[in-house]
Amino acid sequence: MSLRRVKRFCTGHWQLMLLTALIFAFWSTPVVVPLKILIVLLHELSHAAMTLLTGGSVESLTIDPQQGGMVISRGGSRFLTLSAGYCGSLLIGVTLFLIAVRANWDRFVMGLLAAVILTAAALYVRDLFALSFCIIAGLLMLGSSKYLSHGFNDLVLRVIGLSSMIFVPYDIFSDTIARSYLRSDARMLAEEFGGPTLFWGGAWLIISGLIIMRCLRRGLGANSNMSLRQLKRIRRQRT
Repeated sequence: MSLRRVKRFCTGHWQLMLLTALIFAFWSTPVVVPLKILIVLLHELSHAAMTLLTGGSVESLTIDPQQGGMVISRGGSRFLTLSAGYCGSLLIGVTLFLIAVRANWDRFVMGLLAAVILTAAALYVRDLFALSFCIIAGLLMLGSSKYLSHGFNDLVLRVIGLSSMIFVPYDIFSDTIARSYLRSDARMLAEEFGGPTLFWGGAWLIISGLIIMRCLRRGLGANSNMSLRQLKRIRRQRT
């Protein structure tokens, strides 16, 4: 990449670069834990959605403070359901990010995401922590979509999307490659369909990398920066 292209990219996407740097800076602090748990929730929702789409039924869905989660289901395509967790949550994160960067649907999408989380909580969540997290997250998103500006919702969707693009590949590597002995989605896929856990984890890691590269190369456009007017509105709402 030529120096001119690098300069053009930095000028057109400096806010994205700053936001990514901030997420990395706070990655190991409690500040980012709610975002990590939200991405785990998206992971479990992806399992649940694929179960329903392939003709199965969902018995329960849970997440915990240690950033773990589980879906108990019956029927459906076991292969697609197990594969949907990491790849599905990443696709959701990338979609939220691209909508924030390229479209003006931020408030509608925030409200839709809130409705999905609250509906899933009502139908499938039984334990106190998961139920509390889903209700609080859903109500905050619903309030944001209804009462806060397009710019604020845009920023929140960017943060969720970027966090997903950071967390999902890291989680795949940690759970299925670095600690392949864990009973992860990849371990269960290996047990039921053959092949080593490392193969399925490696395949998902490659797929996630290709999705992220595609998003960054084709989805950003020439300029992803928020306008000065949007930033001023966000600043006023925070104060």
